[in-house]
Amino acid sequence: MGVEKGVGKRLIFTYGTLKKGFSNHRLMEELLTAGDATYVGAFRTAERYPLVCGPYRVPFLLNLPGEGDKVWGEVYMVSEKGLARLDELEGTTRGHYQRLSIRISDLPNDLEFDVAEAYYAHPSYAHQMWRRNGEEGFVCYSHKEAKGYVKRQDRPQHLSFLDHISNFLSSPPTSC
Repeated sequence: MGVEKGVGKRLIFTYGTLKKGFSNHRLMEELLTAGDATYVGAFRTAERYPLVCGPYRVPFLLNLPGEGDKVWGEVYMVSEKGLARLDELEGTTRGHYQRLSIRISDLPNDLEFDVAEAYYAHPSYAHQMWRRNGEEGFVCYSHKEAKGYVKRQDRPQHLSFLDHISNFLSSPPTSC
């Protein structure tokens, strides 16, 4: 693929709240302004993956290749400094998400692939999240799927994010 990776820079596939028009995009805007990120374009995953919502309509990409659909998102070239800020937001050291490789495809030709990284739901709860969502996901986290999203600062603060996930997974499914 024609995207040139700079020294110490990584392609990051965003599929949820980091995308333009969503609540955590402000961090991407800060990184763009500081020169720690560059917008590359709209892409989709080369393989099928489940994209589901968890507690507070938070999106989760599940590392279950072959399940779900090819997922649409945005790709950014991010510096190591920017990556550290994204890792902090995504809770990679706290067991919230893990950053792993993902193959992406640019359309319309769907033939040229590149390897990026994405934030997947942590494996400690990913399979349960898939079952809790009735083994159904969506192709794109749009404003329709985000309806009802609760910003981090507006969630109960006496519980950790993993507590929120645990409570969500143990509760009966409700219709969206």
